[in-house]
Amino acid sequence: MKKIVQTLCLILFCCLLMETAFPGPVQAVSTPSDAAFSEAIAEFLDDIPGDYYTIMDIPELKRKADQDNALLIDVRQPGEYASGHIPQAINIPLRTLPENLDKIPQNRPVILYCTTGYRTGIGVMTLRLLGYTNISAFPPSIQGWKAAGEPLEK
Repeated sequence: MKKIVQTLCLILFCCLLMETAFPGPVQAVSTPSDAAFSEAIAEFLDDIPGDYYTIMDIPELKRKADQDNALLIDVRQPGEYASGHIPQAINIPLRTLPENLDKIPQNRPVILYCTTGYRTGIGVMTLRLLGYTNISAFPPSIQGWKAAGEPLEK
């Protein structure tokens, strides 16, 4: 139940993020019935793969970066990125993802990370809602990377 509530909160946040990123005239839409709304949410949740688009360990992250030419995107703020990031990662802060789509390829794997995984999840869902199918998350994020004794690039 906790995961469902968290997922619904994430969806709501992504919708709000999209609304502020793409302001425009508000069009009247019909409100779905409670049953239709519940069914749509259930369908959305059923479509989420068991791995939640995640890469959970560092060897897999390194393999994808090296062998699959994955692009690593640090979605933290520029100051956080400058204090140390995973080598070869680029910085696109979470709030600026929609305006930086030209930097996010659709023809090779893209892996997002942040400090703890929270912004990573929001970023993955945002890009998925924008039609990207090649997006994954590294939820251990920079804290997991540092805890494993991996080097940081500055």
